[in-house]
Amino acid sequence: MRAYRLLVFDWDGTLVDSAGRIVACMRAAAREAGLPVLPEGRLRDVIGLGLRQALARLFPEANEEALARFTARYRHHYLHGPHRPVRPFPGADALLEALEARGYWLAVATGKSRAGLERSLDEHGWRGRFLATRCADETCSKPHPRMLQEIMGELDVPPERTLMIGDTEYDVLMARRAGADALGVAHGVHGRERLLAHGALDCVDGLDGVLDWLEGRREEAGDG
Repeated sequence: MRAYRLLVFDWDGTLVDSAGRIVACMRAAAREAGLPVLPEGRLRDVIGLGLRQALARLFPEANEEALARFTARYRHHYLHGPHRPVRPFPGADALLEALEARGYWLAVATGKSRAGLERSLDEHGWRGRFLATRCADETCSKPHPRMLQEIMGELDVPPERTLMIGDTEYDVLMARRAGADALGVAHGVHGRERLLAHGALDCVDGLDGVLDWLEGRREEAGDG
């Protein structure tokens, strides 16, 4: 049984409850860019991908001008629009603090842009929590494994000691392709059955289940 050293968290839908705001901003941006306003389910399904990859799935026939306008308007609405605040999921702060206290190394792999992640780190007071971070606009988007591989390489932690924690199939597939394990969190966008079907080792209902799951694994491995 693997003993984990590095825990890599997804951001949107895993640590922070941002799916509602993302969907609202995408719908507003689509209207202003002259693109179809798609159903909420279609929009939620691409959360976790980089924005360019998400747009390729949502609007495969759109021209570059429309996509560029969508991107600009989406970023404007996310930063300045009258949408609900983005808050951490319950227990996020306590979990990160407890994991640090137990000696885990923490990192982030996200479909957000670097600028967006930097703002969020400051907003939630988490800048000092993570030893490494990677964003979709500076490397390959999930589910390509490069984002996770770069984090493991930077911190010199092998895949067998790395656990990816996320709420989408893209997190799970990225981890599997990088040779790491994945733990699903069911309070996000893809749900328990989908996460397990794509190869998550297990799935917890929310962040309050992550520490108990890890402690259980350590006890089973005789490392408690």
